[in-house]
Amino acid sequence: MTMDEATAQREQSTPPSPWRSRRFRLFFTARSTSLLADGMLMVSLTTAVLGAGYGAGGVGYALAAWMAPIVLLVLFGGVLADRFTPQVMMVGADVVRMVAMLALAVLLIGSHVRLWHIMALLALSGAATAMFQPGLASLVPRVAEDIQRANALLRISEAVCTLLGPGVAGLLVAYWNVAGSFVVIAAAYALSALGLAPLRGLGTAKDESDDPLWNRLATGWHEFRSRSWLWGVIAVWAVYGLFVFGPALPLGAALLTEQHGASGYGWIASADGAGTIVGGLLGMRVRPARPLVAGACAMFFFSLNPLAPALGWSFTATALTGVLAGCGFAFWGVMWATSVQSHIPLAVLSRVSAYDVAGSIMVIPVGRALAGPAADAYGADRVLLFSSVVGLVLIGVMLAVPAVRALGRSPKEPAA
Repeated sequence: MTMDEATAQREQSTPPSPWRSRRFRLFFTARSTSLLADGMLMVSLTTAVLGAGYGAGGVGYALAAWMAPIVLLVLFGGVLADRFTPQVMMVGADVVRMVAMLALAVLLIGSHVRLWHIMALLALSGAATAMFQPGLASLVPRVAEDIQRANALLRISEAVCTLLGPGVAGLLVAYWNVAGSFVVIAAAYALSALGLAPLRGLGTAKDESDDPLWNRLATGWHEFRSRSWLWGVIAVWAVYGLFVFGPALPLGAALLTEQHGASGYGWIASADGAGTIVGGLLGMRVRPARPLVAGACAMFFFSLNPLAPALGWSFTATALTGVLAGCGFAFWGVMWATSVQSHIPLAVLSRVSAYDVAGSIMVIPVGRALAGPAADAYGADRVLLFSSVVGLVLIGVMLAVPAVRALGRSPKEPAA
């Protein structure tokens, strides 16, 4: 085989860049604006609740009102996405979230807003998010041939929007008002809906069967539990969320602020975001034969995230660990999303993704709630040191699952 023939064969076997697809560009734009709105929500909400005089407790109640419907309804969101197509559910969810944010802006313009008003509108927004989230995974294979590169680009967008969202909200609150920030959030959700609206006829018909809702849920559960690599990872991930993700954010933020000041913590958080971008870029280029093994090995670096504040490392060392932790987490996210989207049939992908989302996030609030009492009893540094060790052990357990180690890039290509 000549050099030209080898190059031609390699180019033919490599899927085209997602950017060549108009559908992916629309989806990417819609997803980015939605992520920017999500990133703005925390700062805007906190400012609104505190400004209305309801204190830190009110912020907690409002966040719980937003989070609870996501956990409770996300499985039904997966069923409905497979029933009515992900695009329909996601556009509808964006419209509902837009209306909820506009209503909240109108209430904040008035003289006095009650906490239950805020909680009710956030609960509506959370329910819409539960309808939106499961369809994300099943849209990616429909808008891009190169699933891995598409997921990497989406991960980079997520990192950038996570960095920009709070800053944009802060500027709007400071130089306009908090009601104006919610207007901008509503506009971002509207742009997301406009980007998703043209994505019709993506090659997979909606599920027209007459099975009742519970049977559809059972079908998704059967598809989920029939793959040991899938439920094995989620089982480990649930424990990881309880003992690592749960304590790492609140306790890490408190210790890092104490050790390096508020500005130092801000720079360290930015370093973590920069690492996430690097991890996404690596996810675009590196194509391992066993993606879950490669992604899990990268997640070993995330244990540096709670370890640095626990041991009181210098600002420079902590910032470097933030880059490594963010890089490892992002690379794992690309490998995991690509594996799920490559091995699960499109007809049930939204339902399976819903079980993935539910298993991954439902225990994190419990971990955060227990972090404070644990820190009071044993010290925040010891709790974070424990989280770091547990994180290493759990990734080792994940790699010990034979199905995880054996999973190749696609069902037709077993691992080398």
